[in-house]
Amino acid sequence: MRLTPTERDRLLLFNAAELARARRARGLRLNVPEATALIADTVCEAARDGLRLAEAIERGRAVLAPEDVLPGVADVITEVNVEAVFDDGSRLAVVSAPLGAGSDGTAPGALLPAEAHADPAPTRTLTVHNTAQVPISVTSHFHFFEANPRLDFDRAAAYGTHLAVPAGSSVRFAPGGEARVGLVPIGGDRVAIGFAGLVDGPLDAPGAKEEALRRAAACGYLGAGDDSPEVRR
Repeated sequence: MRLTPTERDRLLLFNAAELARARRARGLRLNVPEATALIADTVCEAARDGLRLAEAIERGRAVLAPEDVLPGVADVITEVNVEAVFDDGSRLAVVSAPLGAGSDGTAPGALLPAEAHADPAPTRTLTVHNTAQVPISVTSHFHFFEANPRLDFDRAAAYGTHLAVPAGSSVRFAPGGEARVGLVPIGGDRVAIGFAGLVDGPLDAPGAKEEALRRAAACGYLGAGDDSPEVRR
């Protein structure tokens, strides 16, 4: 059975969560990796059960209490981020204060003041057509080149970029609809691991883009080969 890097990561997370469940059932208090895995897996399973994003986050927040973990763990795990697959696509779930109030006295759901951040300015824009009969959502951090194969857009132009929207948010494409989106280059070391498995390494390595386009076309991703919008024009 061939699994994508994302699928392998999901199985690894599930196994770690199962270990945490078994140890918790024996009366043991969980450490940081065990608690993190259990919270993240709970969110993923909630999404698989058909819950909405907010509901899945609440289920993840409720799975453990401070007394279920070792001393100091609640101060370390102040937030758990996990990408879960919901009925309308993949979403980044951010579980804040998953183990109750931290050492600063803040409680789950507390509103804290923060500096305002402007949305990232797009460096390019693309027209995206959803050819599917269901809505498709793409999260802010997802390598847009590897987004759902039923989204029709210029894949080559989207290589190495993500949506120019606030972190943790997403863009929803209606069934049969068309939308114009802004994109910005992926920063940092520019390494794409996981996602749809079309790159799985340094984005700017020699031949990486060409190989990714070849894989995408072979897997039926619209806009990756001779059917790309640029070629059709």
